[in-house]
Amino acid sequence: MENKRQNIKRMVMLALFCAIAFATMFVLRIKVSFLTFDAKDAVITIAAMLFGPASGAIISLVVATLELITVSDTGFYGWVMNFCSSAVFSVLAAAIYRRSRKMRSAVIGLLSAILGMTAMMILLNLLVTPFYTGWAVAEVAAIIPTLLLPFNFIKATLNAALVMILYKPISLAMKKAKITGSASVGGEGKALPWRSIVFTLVGLAVAIICVVVFIQLMGGDFSLFKSAA
Repeated sequence: MENKRQNIKRMVMLALFCAIAFATMFVLRIKVSFLTFDAKDAVITIAAMLFGPASGAIISLVVATLELITVSDTGFYGWVMNFCSSAVFSVLAAAIYRRSRKMRSAVIGLLSAILGMTAMMILLNLLVTPFYTGWAVAEVAAIIPTLLLPFNFIKATLNAALVMILYKPISLAMKKAKITGSASVGGEGKALPWRSIVFTLVGLAVAIICVVVFIQLMGGDFSLFKSAA
């Protein structure tokens, strides 16, 4: 009976994370040229770190599909890129972190997620973007160093920073509610240890730098509570 209750709680929480990840597309958005940042990968990654890499892949699939049938204007091609972006980022970060559940593993996992997602998106842009834009591969390749590479790297870094800020308090709340028994970044405890406070402050600093780069250096347009259409 207890296992059944835990499974129900788990499914409810995964559904909640799906809803929150989808909602982020309408809450915080930064548009740079034809590319858009939203924070859904951070939400999905937190779920994956709490419930396992497979959960990250499942939520990535659900959210990408919801985006496809509601607000996306890039069709199947956009669905492929959205799913791969979120899945690679969340699964890599969670798979490495959950091997030891230490701060070092969290950092390594997030760095790996940043590099892995950036590389994946560059490859997908070369393979997929020409199909729905009508551009030649050479045209896409020409904007890699000036737009695609910096955008995807900063996007991944900002999502990683949001994970650093939000994971600890969310994991403690989940543990307190007996939804998960997972250890939190930086060790166990009811209060935030100094290492986790530093971890969070570093994440906040990185997030601010990323937003400044998007807006000031890349000419991005920041919006809150704006339709994703």
